[in-house]
Amino acid sequence: MALDAPECQYYALANRTPSLVGVRFSDGASAPHDLWELPMPVPRRHADRYGNDVLSSNPHVRREKERSKIRESKPVMAETGMVLEDVESGFVGEIVAVKRVAGQWQMVLEGRGGARRSFPFGRGYWIDGEPADVRLPERKPSKPAVKTVAGRTVTASGSLHVAHRPRIAQASRIWVEGKHDAELVAKVWGEDLAYEGIVVEELFGADNLLDVLEVFRPGPKRRAGVLVDHLVPGSKESRIAESAMRFDSVLVLGHPYVDVWQAVKPSVLGLRQWPAVPKSEDIKLGTLHRIGWLPRLLEEASGDVEERGLPVRMLSRKSRPAYLGEASREVLQAATGLGWARILGAVRTYKDLEPSLLGRIEELIDFVTAPAA
Repeated sequence: MALDAPECQYYALANRTPSLVGVRFSDGASAPHDLWELPMPVPRRHADRYGNDVLSSNPHVRREKERSKIRESKPVMAETGMVLEDVESGFVGEIVAVKRVAGQWQMVLEGRGGARRSFPFGRGYWIDGEPADVRLPERKPSKPAVKTVAGRTVTASGSLHVAHRPRIAQASRIWVEGKHDAELVAKVWGEDLAYEGIVVEELFGADNLLDVLEVFRPGPKRRAGVLVDHLVPGSKESRIAESAMRFDSVLVLGHPYVDVWQAVKPSVLGLRQWPAVPKSEDIKLGTLHRIGWLPRLLEEASGDVEERGLPVRMLSRKSRPAYLGEASREVLQAATGLGWARILGAVRTYKDLEPSLLGRIEELIDFVTAPAA
């Protein structure tokens, strides 16, 4: 025990040790006959973190008071040209674009030297020295493209808009080859399909059609409509279509284009015609290169892939054209997606699509919505 501690001194005095009686100290003073004559040391008061009453104060209220001293982030709508500072990284730049990255909306900041980085919306930013909660601008609902004389709205597919409650999906389906086909159909015919309760699904390639139909098991009350690319005599797609038509209640139609991109009228994008791409090249990347979009798209895609930390897989040099440079497979995929987003964004109504696609989609919708015999 520490003898200089008040508790120890108090313990020693309480035992009234008589061994010091009659003893003289070095300064000549004699010890008192009774140790109780010594001055009682006053114990030091130790801080008690619990207090006299543990229920006397509410710790949650105290924390709320502490939080109230912290400056709240002010909600701010993102605008082009707005200068932000990311608190975590210290990156400072102005907003130059807003886009989707991996399915999430992000803003692109451009800092010194033209360096660009993407950041998510939310808290964690400074604007003029004040904390800010940067939010995605609210989109104003687009006005109907066309109205009849009676004032009724015409949908993007050219049919009259019908207000209705959400409907349960029907058993019949429409299949398309890939994601871009599905997005184009949804943008133009989305309202019609929602009204009919028809779902559009992806085949992920025409080679999977027969397997899909085997699992789906079409019938009179479960019809399957299929849209394939490049359905011309002698093509691989035509042979697959012939095999698929052996199933009951199946209709396979297609358009003559190698890719659904070419079903969009080139004039919508300011082009005279879609460029011809050799079979040895990827149709999408070759198209983006020949219309002059690829360099800028590769630059944007490289930043997105780097920030997301995706693995880099290089294409074989024997199979890559020189205009692709050193771009990885992930960058090329991202650039293709960005290019398609620009093309799809230019499509407003059915008038922006080629008639060879319009008729096929309308026929498929009529087929899968026809009443069972």
